[in-house]
Amino acid sequence: MRLRRFGRTGWQVGEIGYGMWGIGGGPGGWTGGDEDSGREALRLAVDQGCTFFDTAWIYGRGHSELLLGELRAEYPDGAIRIATKIPPLDRNWPTRPGARFTEVFPDAHVAKYLALSLKNLGVQRIDLMQYHVWDDSWAADDEWLAQAARMKERGLVEAVGISVNRWEPSNVLAALETGLVDSVQVIYNIFDQAPEDELFAACTRHDVAVIARVPFDEGTLTGTLTKDTRWPEGDWRNSYFVPANLAASVARADRLRPVVPEGMTMPQLALRFILQHPAVSTVIPGMRTPAHVRANLSVSDGVALPAELMDELRSHRWDRVPTEWSQ
Repeated sequence: MRLRRFGRTGWQVGEIGYGMWGIGGGPGGWTGGDEDSGREALRLAVDQGCTFFDTAWIYGRGHSELLLGELRAEYPDGAIRIATKIPPLDRNWPTRPGARFTEVFPDAHVAKYLALSLKNLGVQRIDLMQYHVWDDSWAADDEWLAQAARMKERGLVEAVGISVNRWEPSNVLAALETGLVDSVQVIYNIFDQAPEDELFAACTRHDVAVIARVPFDEGTLTGTLTKDTRWPEGDWRNSYFVPANLAASVARADRLRPVVPEGMTMPQLALRFILQHPAVSTVIPGMRTPAHVRANLSVSDGVALPAELMDELRSHRWDRVPTEWSQ
């Protein structure tokens, strides 16, 4: 596993991390996971050099954090970096327009979920605590400024980050100016190239780490979806891949398919595209089986995509705006 510097924290982390939403299961999550296979996948990831694990309390209502806590206990001397997220009080993803910071992340709520995460993870200090939604109007809010600084000062977290709302990569630029943000987690993939416009340059300027999430566009860039794909009742993907989105997504994947190099899968191409950008500190694909781990981590070999292929991939950019189903 090749390592990259995680912004001004100075951490050296595996350039391919582990996204733990899918493995968490539970209400409003992803169905179809097998817990034994998931635990095997987590162990294999550590054994193959994966060092950055991203979870959130909402992933299984603490279950994903518990799994990560178990993993860390099995590898007490391993260089595992733990990142989790505080859920918004009102459970709105993204946050409601006009909502005030103190309505979404009041001090008592943040203290409660910080304590829950510490307990679930079995640690006394969390490497990276992230706000799970954000509105940049909060950047100048004295309550946020004090709260973020206080978490660090009390030694409960080492670094503070922001998980940017879907398709709003510029909705964090003011927060970066405060000097309190150590990392930004943003959707970045072959379709979602907008973070390159402003965000990546700002992160580089402020020495803020970039966590690239949703590398496979929620499954579109695995190349396995069809217009008839459906998931079990209660699976989050049913609410995201509404008919119009599913049809458009499958059509985009079909147009991409002919340019995937021989001997390479579409997911591997998707990961290589992301790793090509120097601003990216780590990318966090979801991995629920050992086969996923082996396939994804194999991409960390330092082999760059040819310039002409990168030019072709640029033409697959798909600019989208938040909707009632984009969450």
